[in-house]
Amino acid sequence: MVAGLFTSATYAATHSVSSPDGKLTFQISDDHSQPSYQVTFNNKAVINPSRLGFDFARAPSLRDGLTISSTQRNSADERWQQPWGEAREIRDHHNELVVTLADSQSKQAQYQLRVRVFDDGIGFRYEVAHDSARYITRELTEFAVADSDKATAWWIPARGWNRYEYTYKTTPLHDAAHVHTPFTLKNKDGVHVSIHEAALVDYAAMTLNQRRPGTFISDLTPWSDGIAVKTNGQFNTPWRTIQVGAQATDLLNSRLILNLNEPNKLGDVSWVEPGKYLGIWWGMHIGKNTWGSGEKHGATTERTKEYLSFAAEHGFDGVLVEGWNTGWDGDWFYNGDVFSFTEAYPDFDLDAIAKHGEQVGARLIGHHETSGNVSNYRDQMADAFALYEKAGVRQVKTGYVADGGNIKRIDERGHARFEWHDGQFMVNEYLDNVKLAAKHKISINTHEPIKDTGLRRTYPNWLTREGARGQEFNAWGTPPNPPEHTTMLAYTRMLSGPMDFTPGIFDMSFNGLGDKTNRPQTTLAKQLALYVVLYSPVQMAADLPENYLARADAFQFIKDVPADWEQSIALAGEVGDYVVFARKERKRGKYSGKDWYLGAITDEQARSIDVKLDFLEPGQRFEAQIYQDGPKAEWKHNPYDLSIEKQIVTAQDTLTLKLATSGGTAIRFKAL
Repeated sequence: MVAGLFTSATYAATHSVSSPDGKLTFQISDDHSQPSYQVTFNNKAVINPSRLGFDFARAPSLRDGLTISSTQRNSADERWQQPWGEAREIRDHHNELVVTLADSQSKQAQYQLRVRVFDDGIGFRYEVAHDSARYITRELTEFAVADSDKATAWWIPARGWNRYEYTYKTTPLHDAAHVHTPFTLKNKDGVHVSIHEAALVDYAAMTLNQRRPGTFISDLTPWSDGIAVKTNGQFNTPWRTIQVGAQATDLLNSRLILNLNEPNKLGDVSWVEPGKYLGIWWGMHIGKNTWGSGEKHGATTERTKEYLSFAAEHGFDGVLVEGWNTGWDGDWFYNGDVFSFTEAYPDFDLDAIAKHGEQVGARLIGHHETSGNVSNYRDQMADAFALYEKAGVRQVKTGYVADGGNIKRIDERGHARFEWHDGQFMVNEYLDNVKLAAKHKISINTHEPIKDTGLRRTYPNWLTREGARGQEFNAWGTPPNPPEHTTMLAYTRMLSGPMDFTPGIFDMSFNGLGDKTNRPQTTLAKQLALYVVLYSPVQMAADLPENYLARADAFQFIKDVPADWEQSIALAGEVGDYVVFARKERKRGKYSGKDWYLGAITDEQARSIDVKLDFLEPGQRFEAQIYQDGPKAEWKHNPYDLSIEKQIVTAQDTLTLKLATSGGTAIRFKAL
């Protein structure tokens, strides 16, 4: 217990629990019968005293008149394995405090607060058990940031029309009004903090609303009727998480979110396959093809066969095909009522394509776009997955394109209701989709999703998702993603889990070069480095096959790099400026498990970064196959200048990476 953190009444109860290394402490007090908590790191406040509790629609609030009636303590130190992931083995090492809050008059227990403190952060959740239904109107959890007037924040707005698909802002913390999580900040001491949540199940997503300066209140995304969360009175909230690190890369190396999720519930998941894929996709975004039928229709039998053959020849696992099913004609953004998920356009022969894929050794990756009408999708979902299972499809990309607050559901009376993507209804809808897919041994890649909260541990067929501004904005977004965007994603969106960013664009000039057109604002080397920096267990080679054949030298790195890792280490970086990751391949299929890969990317500033190779196995020699920006590279007018060289290195060496403006370096360390 750290003295002086609370000004307590004489009989106030105060309890604390610290991380295994003793640096991070969570303290709870019932001073004046108003429960609050505080967090310190290295004996300095990170979160000042912050309230806890709930308001309900009819039942009495759980905000004051509560005292700590009992506590329990536990600890754990164990290791568990992911069937796929950024690391095979995860260490779960924490100390736990369970606090029972009771009515100060009746002494009847009202809820328990379960707190787990790890070296890399804190998770706490409410565990409520009442006999009658409780409809939550407000969760009162606060995050009062210490010394907030001197803190910097990186954030995107919450409850907006474009869901999570915004560019990140860098501002003083006081300017962040209503934000999505993960919400990343740095205090005056340089301590980096990320506030998020883990294990979001049957509950509304938490956004953060700044009320008093520096104090963020949990703002739950409501149902269409205004209620935040509907329960039967017995519920656990998601874990409220606070990741803390002395430097920016500590956040990248945290495994807190995964550790707070439940173990795998699906049993044998050997059918879940990470890997790389191509797609009949980018052509639609740049106007070469269309989703709808007609002369430029992208999803034809012949084109899909060609893509499958190309994928198999170059070592890819599958081909995503969008626009194959009826309903895409016209303005498909509004076609949610008419999509069929089992009827193909006449020029798309699913059986013939499946047979061809089996012959060449690459699979069709399915696609379900709902355009926001989830009731129409739910009515067809079982038949749609059964059709795909019969065709040998192992992965499906789902889409929920609709403005925020405009997800259409039909209620029990037949009336249309409109919900948020991150409200309780849709939280359950997304998970139901994943569970049903698992029954057909199909994995899911969700676009326009609910944010990631680590449920891939519990449901390993939930491979990846979007949930941020992806590559497609570089085709038609105005403005496109800026040079700092991916360096920002690493320390914000990516803290929640994998993202299907769809890297690998080789033709930057489909709209012309310069900084005034919609195009990827990166160098070619940076596009390669994204395969290492932005983690996903299914990585797309997003460009057209002809563009890869035109740059076979650079394409070799995409062919070589895996999508499944034995371990991952963030080596260096600062939020929104640059990041350097090293990852070791996991032994799977053609991958020996011996090679390492490195990715480094920068923002609009050119950089020279010295990287020690001490992550490599000592005594082992490696051939470093280095793909980096050439001496004349810069993203605006010369993004293609790429230098490829080889040299022998060991763990005792240091490499100097020279990154151009919005540039990068990608390296394969091939074990000799």
